[in-house]
Formats: sequence, C-alpha cells, structure tokens
Amino acid sequence: MLEKSFWKEKKVFITGHTGFKGSWLCLWLHSLGAEITGYALPPPTHPSLFELCRIDRFIHSITGDVRDIGSLTNALNAAKPEIVIHMAAQALVRESYKNPAETYSTNVIGTVNLLEATRSSRSVRVVINVTTDKCYENREWCWGYRENDPMGGYDPYSNSKACSELVTSCYRNSFFNPKDYAAHSVAVATARSGNVIGGGDWAPDRLVPDCIKAFLKGEKIIIRNPRAIRPWQHVLDPLSGYLLLAQKLYEKGPEYAEAWNFGPDDKNARTVQWVVKKLCEKWGKNAFYEIERGAHPHESFSLKLDCSKAKDRLGWRPRWTIEQAIDNVIEWTLAYIEKKDLVGVCLKQMITFKR
Repeated sequence: MLEKSFWKEKKVFITGHTGFKGSWLCLWLHSLGAEITGYALPPPTHPSLFELCRIDRFIHSITGDVRDIGSLTNALNAAKPEIVIHMAAQALVRESYKNPAETYSTNVIGTVNLLEATRSSRSVRVVINVTTDKCYENREWCWGYRENDPMGGYDPYSNSKACSELVTSCYRNSFFNPKDYAAHSVAVATARSGNVIGGGDWAPDRLVPDCIKAFLKGEKIIIRNPRAIRPWQHVLDPLSGYLLLAQKLYEKGPEYAEAWNFGPDDKNARTVQWVVKKLCEKWGKNAFYEIERGAHPHESFSLKLDCSKAKDRLGWRPRWTIEQAIDNVIEWTLAYIEKKDLVGVCLKQMITFKR
C-alpha cells in the first residue's frame, strides 16, 4: 500500500521524466506531495503527455543527456534527492536496429553515469533502475521469467537493457553492497515491467500508439506479428510497483536491494492480434486492421513475467486487466480529442486505479 504521508516532501530525482512513463510518474508523485526534479532530453514525440499536461508546472525540469556525466552529476547534486528513479532510455526495439550504438550509449553508459553520479551524492538513499521484461534471455517458454533467470536480449534494445541490469548488479556489489549498508546507506534495485500502455503514449513502432494514431487519422492499422504474445499492462500498474519498492528500499534498504518483476497476471498476456481486435471493437467508428506480410526485424514470440516475488514480499498486485487498461486508453484519447483537462483525466484514472 502506497502511503501518501511517506511521499510528502520527499525529494525525488527522475531521469527520462519527459517520456510517457516518466510523465505519468511525475503526475502521480506530484499528487502525493513529493518534490520532483526531472532530468531528460526534450519530449521524444509531438504531441507528448509531458507537453499536453504542462508537467513542467509541477516539477523542476532540467534538459540534459544522461550520456553527459558532468551535467548529470551537477544536476543530481544540486537537487539533493533522497530517491532516484532512472527511466531515461532509448526504448524502442526497431529503433535499436537502426541506431545500435546510440541505444547502447544511452542505455548502458547512461546507467553507468547515473550510478557514478550517485556515488558522489551525500543525499541519495534509494536508486531504482527501470529496465524491461525483454532483458531476459528469451527461450520462448510458456511460463514467466523469474528475477534469477539469465540476462540476454536478441536485439540491441533488449540486450542493452540486459547490460544495464548487469551494470547495476556490479555497482550494487562493488559500491552499494547490502552487507555494507551501514557504511554507505544506499539501496539499489532494478525493476522490470511488461508491455506498458496508457493514454498519452505517442511513440512510433509501438502497437497501441500506432493503433490510436490510425484511429485518429481514419486509417487502417497495420500489424506485423499478430501471434506474438506480450505481458500487457496499464502504465499505472508498474508505476505502483516502483513507488512501493522505493518506499521499502528507503525504510529497509538491504532487504529489498535486488531485481524485481512488475508484470500482469498470465491471463493478460495476450496476442498482438487480440489486443488490436479489442481496440477496434471498443473504438468502433469503422476501425479496422490488416496483417502485413513479409520479413521484419526479429522480435520475441512469447514473453511473460513471473511476479511471485513482488506479490509475496512487497504485497504488490497488478490491479487492471488488459480490457480495463484498453478502456482507460480509449477514455483518455477521447478526452484528448474533446480538448478536456488531461491532467484531470490522468488524476481521475489514478483515483480509480487506487480504489
């Protein structure tokens, strides 16, 4: 259970705050009363949730690149945060095939820089590195991956996130070892979530944003891998896990300084085609799709997460089914079309989620 009293006036430093997940996290932490500093490049898409909700009104927003260790270190030390949530990343599989070096530079060196900056800080108590379900060596199993399964990653994005996990593990062992917590007082963990969806995601080459953009233009949806299975979840589900984990790390650091999965229940691991059909059904208005034949860059066929550890030790549970998640995406998009108060829509969905 998230405690509003815990977050009130907590100083939180978020990298990648201008992205989709980062923007939702900023809104949630602001509603909890936290003092937020964000460090990121400009919003990666136009429109963006960050700009539409004018999130820079609620936080101290710094434009910077995690690959610039000097700028990042100065920003972190100036903010004096107690909690750091590292979300800055090149997060697209297909983009990683086009620009592998940039993907590794951002996702691996960016993580090194963030952890190096933490070493120089006297205020940081908690660091959470947000990676992905794709960091595992995917064997196309029918069951979910556990936190102690081997790292891997077929494509540059997935592999770079596996590397980021290994970097974090190395720094935790070498500089922030739980056995020496009394000396350094920093708890470092990683968080792996599934395929996140939600209102305000405009990223290219992502299934649900591509569908929404097609709906808005009255165009046909094109899908590449209709039978691929993914662990779909609304953005608020993993974010609730990150916040709960941060609270536990702050209060009992050594007990929770490790890797954690925050994915949906198995029943919400659905095929790409199932999700597109459901989106079209709920959107109506002549929504339709087509399967694109031909060769495409490799993507995993089946991917699930076993979240038993988070359920047992954190008391965390995914709350929304994939259908509820889709309903909230549609609700948000209709509010966007109707030019409603999108901050209000996001906060309303958070309240509904927490019930």
